[in-house]
Amino acid sequence: MAGPLASLKVVEFSGLGPAPLAGQLLADLGADVVTVDRKTAPADPTDVNRRGKRSVVLDLKNAVGLEAAHRLIEASDVLIEGFRPGVMERLGLGPDSCPERLIYARMTGWGQEGPLSQTAGHDINYLALTGALHAMGDADRPPVPPLNMVADYGGGTMFLLLGILSAVIERGISGKGQVVDAAMVDGVPAMMGLIHSMLAQGRWTEERGTNWLDGGAPFYRCYTCSCGGFVSVGALEPQFHALLLEKTGLPQDHQASQNDETHWPRRHAQYTQAFAQKSRDEWAAIFDGSDACVAPVLTFSEAQFHPHMAARKTFIAPQGVLQAAPAPRFSRSAVPAPKVPAAVGADTAAVLGALGYGEADIIAIVD
Repeated sequence: MAGPLASLKVVEFSGLGPAPLAGQLLADLGADVVTVDRKTAPADPTDVNRRGKRSVVLDLKNAVGLEAAHRLIEASDVLIEGFRPGVMERLGLGPDSCPERLIYARMTGWGQEGPLSQTAGHDINYLALTGALHAMGDADRPPVPPLNMVADYGGGTMFLLLGILSAVIERGISGKGQVVDAAMVDGVPAMMGLIHSMLAQGRWTEERGTNWLDGGAPFYRCYTCSCGGFVSVGALEPQFHALLLEKTGLPQDHQASQNDETHWPRRHAQYTQAFAQKSRDEWAAIFDGSDACVAPVLTFSEAQFHPHMAARKTFIAPQGVLQAAPAPRFSRSAVPAPKVPAAVGADTAAVLGALGYGEADIIAIVD
């Protein structure tokens, strides 16, 4: 057995976005993930979300392909799909057509029910309706979309995985599976506990760029350096803020009034001027190893070479394709290096053979 999830069998109906990432992360940790694809395609090492998965091509619109899909589902612990509500039911593969012990994981933006459930959308739209997008970006500009990471992959993928693994644990008690309805518009607010607390306490306003964590505080934002690069400053706690003042040469009397918001606009200008005196890498050297919570802002291509990231081997590059190593890490369970994505449909014969199909049957299904 390799990886903590080596006993888990997952069937994933091929799609885009957060559902394929969920399958990839499960495969990274050892789960046997089989994707059901519509048509064959050459291997693509750049399709990181396919790494570690097997692929079977089935025509779900004919009886033979549909029967094979049912057999595959019956042999699985978890089903992952990311279509609009009702699509799987119309294919004859809805939860009511599946074994009772199956965990049926559904990933959508809007959820399985509600006025918008049948409407198209993307990360930026889902994020917009939660209130979170309004808080992101500079005060004098429109909100800034955060690279699909917050709604699609934070509120989507991560809550889908939480739902799957919670249902696996519960099935160990009840012996029954259940449907996991993971909606991005539910997941994003679930991550906003701190913000909701601060709103309730009167410590957060809805005016973007005026708050503790949205760039309003001079000690929690990014600054431009003399080279045109940037540094990130996150000196929230007073002891860390004191180090920030010391190493930048900023006035020590800022310490006593750190959280007095009336001083923040003026200090933005002071901090901006201070950080503009040196290059990004000079500042990185000055703050290296300190608790001032200052770090250089690296590009995607630079990140892999930072000493800390390199020491932890956070990034890997199979066939020259930069990507993240499996995460998290475990003290006992060995997580193998992820396999490079194979050709779409490469495992069709092997998967169908394991389901009991003979050679003639496999030929008929593939053709």
